[in-house]
Amino acid sequence: MSADRPADDRRPVPAAPDCAATPSAARGGPVSLALSRVARLHRVAAGRFLKAAGLYPGQEFVMMYLWDRGPTRQSELIKALELDPSTVTKMLQRLEHGGYVRRSPDPADRRAVLVEATSASCELHDAVAEAWQDLERHSLAGLAPDERDELARLLGKVEGSLCGLARETQECPPQAASEESAFSARSTSAAEL
Repeated sequence: MSADRPADDRRPVPAAPDCAATPSAARGGPVSLALSRVARLHRVAAGRFLKAAGLYPGQEFVMMYLWDRGPTRQSELIKALELDPSTVTKMLQRLEHGGYVRRSPDPADRRAVLVEATSASCELHDAVAEAWQDLERHSLAGLAPDERDELARLLGKVEGSLCGLARETQECPPQAASEESAFSARSTSAAEL
């Protein structure tokens, strides 16, 4: 018996809610609920694959940006990743500690900090590429090639719609399909970083 109920209380105890059921407040948005669940599971799976490379989820986006763009001001990196500055700073500290990035004063403006991938990060590049290939393979295992193409097309449309809404609050890259949006790594939990 619960400490909240007297021992002689014989009222039926309500059954625990069915965790698989759609939450009542989400019944009007089944696609949004599905997207939210898939995004969470995708992030968990990404974390598992990236752990083998020694990275936390989101850190791969920092490295991808630096590998593709070269030395970058930390402020530009923060803007491109669309994350809180303290989150990016923590990511960079961990990556720097691992020997994957180097931070130094920008010669053009000593107040700014340049971030660059180190030569030691080259082997990490292959590990990240492999993690993303594994993630793609596992995420889409149940889909035929034409279904994969259709999913990518539909998700692109959803991204465009959400960016249209996000532009009202200045939280979306200028174009949903732009290269910049590929580096968006909004974190659901800074504790994971």
